[in-house]
Amino acid sequence: MNPTVVSEAPGLFTADGLAGLVFLIMVATTIIGGYIACSAERLVRGVAGLAVCFIGVAAIYYYLNSPFVAMMQMLIYVGAVCITISFAIMLAAPEDSKKSGPSGPLAGPLGLICAGLATFGMVVLALRTSFPVVQKINMGSVEKIGVQLLTTYSMVFELVSIVLLIAILGALVIARHGRSK
Repeated sequence: MNPTVVSEAPGLFTADGLAGLVFLIMVATTIIGGYIACSAERLVRGVAGLAVCFIGVAAIYYYLNSPFVAMMQMLIYVGAVCITISFAIMLAAPEDSKKSGPSGPLAGPLGLICAGLATFGMVVLALRTSFPVVQKINMGSVEKIGVQLLTTYSMVFELVSIVLLIAILGALVIARHGRSK
């Protein structure tokens, strides 16, 4: 008699079920923040949505067992980019009139179709890709991360500084020409 092993889907109140629920909350926070950032009529609300989106991304990094990258996400994007844009908004002259809506009758449906096609393509790609479980190589100490940032990943390290420079320049353009341009 060979007992059969029944593998059930994890319940909500198991460790795997709660971990999945926490991950879905992080993804929902990221998506909701991105939606607020894209659809807000006021720049301040858009920046707040962007900050919520970046916090959600940092939470996903932390969930993926990378606390250093999560901390850098918080420091660079939430702490530097969003604050720089907020200062630029405060320095810019107030708008005289409200912005107009989309530029044509096809702007909304065309954007929805493009977003749907991109989402469909990513879902198909995710379903066809095998994601092997990678074993943790080391503990990821700050010293090892620093050495890798300045040797193996030096290009990525420099690209982060370019992102910060572009954010500062964009904030200066908003502050110089006002909010309406």
